Amino acid sequence: MITVSDFIPLTPELFLLGAACVLLLVDLFISDARRGLTHFLGLLTLLATGALVLRDGIAGEAVTAFGGMFIRDGVADVLKVFVLIVTGAAFVYAKPYLQDRGLFKGEFYVLCLFAVLGMMVLVSAGNLLSLYMGLELLALSSYALVAIDRDNKLATEAAMKYFVLGSLASGMLLYGMSMVYGATGSLDIATIHAALGGVGDNRGILLLGVVFLVVGIAFKFGAAPFHMWLPDVYQGAPTAVTAFIGSAPKLAAFGMAYRLLEGALGDVNEWRHMLAWLAVLSLAVGNVVAIAQTNLKRMLAYSTISHVGFLFLGLAAGTAQGYAAAMFYAICYAIMSVGAFASIMLLARKGFEAEEISDFRGLNQRHPWFAFLILLLMGSLAGFPPLFGFWAKLTVLEAAVGADMLWLALVAVVFAVIGAFYYLRVIRTMYFDAPEDGNNHALSPDPQLRWLLTVNGLAMLVLGIFWSPIMQWCLRATGA
Repeated sequence: MITVSDFIPLTPELFLLGAACVLLLVDLFISDARRGLTHFLGLLTLLATGALVLRDGIAGEAVTAFGGMFIRDGVADVLKVFVLIVTGAAFVYAKPYLQDRGLFKGEFYVLCLFAVLGMMVLVSAGNLLSLYMGLELLALSSYALVAIDRDNKLATEAAMKYFVLGSLASGMLLYGMSMVYGATGSLDIATIHAALGGVGDNRGILLLGVVFLVVGIAFKFGAAPFHMWLPDVYQGAPTAVTAFIGSAPKLAAFGMAYRLLEGALGDVNEWRHMLAWLAVLSLAVGNVVAIAQTNLKRMLAYSTISHVGFLFLGLAAGTAQGYAAAMFYAICYAIMSVGAFASIMLLARKGFEAEEISDFRGLNQRHPWFAFLILLLMGSLAGFPPLFGFWAKLTVLEAAVGADMLWLALVAVVFAVIGAFYYLRVIRTMYFDAPEDGNNHALSPDPQLRWLLTVNGLAMLVLGIFWSPIMQWCLRATGA
């Protein structure tokens, strides 16, 4: 029976739903000249939602609602906080880019807010039905966001590919869920976990369901060999959209993997071996293919695939330490990724997308401060000490070694060294190449973008020194 107390843990989600609907209606009566109000209300909505999430602090013991369909625990709260922070940063970065291209409309903000709502439901799912509902809300909003520039053929093509392959991934997840339901007789994640020991003759059906679930998770993460949608979507979508879908959804994807693999299937060891080999493939494909890219957005797409490989190291460990390390990695990557795409929007202007690595030639000669910030972001993505990304890589490597997967850690280290090349190429282009003729590196005049990029870049250094508190949050959240 549903009671009033069931709604209390969902206060942030209910507020976000109501605010997104109100913003959708309010935006109808706002002229293009006053669209800044929509931007402000979008940021205010994220801030208020974050305050509601943190109202009682980071949750310790799990609180359930609606018969266990919704879970509020430390993992959910930490992920929600960083989803909201990263989305807020994406909003600030996106504003001047959208204005220059005539895309500064309310649809962008409303779709992003509904995507955030899907992420929040996804990371708090205690039932396969609520998990799927959150996933689809995120996915459908993302498809529309990629196609928001309707006059851009590349964006439209990317959206179609994203929709087809995303639907395939959702179908695989749904098929896997149905098999798990058939083997265990329940859709509740806790009940599924408790029933694993008594599946008996249905273990074959259960394992087949696990295979489909892992494939679906790999699709949503963009792990090799299920990565074919990711480079095209990252390149084809407007950079403002890429900055959003390339950062915050990775936190939600971790939340989905955590609920399914640890929450429901924690006692099934087979998925750990699958993730280990997916990690190897992702590291190999992502790092090797990225070297050949000249388009920065496409390079960052293949970089994402390699980072997913690192994240899978923590998940494949199958320990509380491993889950905490993977969670820490997802947070670190989301912050780095949104900053990396902001670097493109800093140089982009109407008629010039600044997507090619060559567009950054000689940036240090004209704008040394912003070249330094981009250096910090690229160095962190590469995992150079003492930057933030170094500790993220180190924690997942330690988790893999601690789970007797030394071979996997060694493979990851080798590919990390290979992957450093294409980040160094961007740095070399900024510092040692002469500027292209006719490229004066005019930067976005938007002060909010400049200030936030400064904070984002310096955060790579500051968080690299004071990374421990975030890691402690992750450890407490996962019970490590």
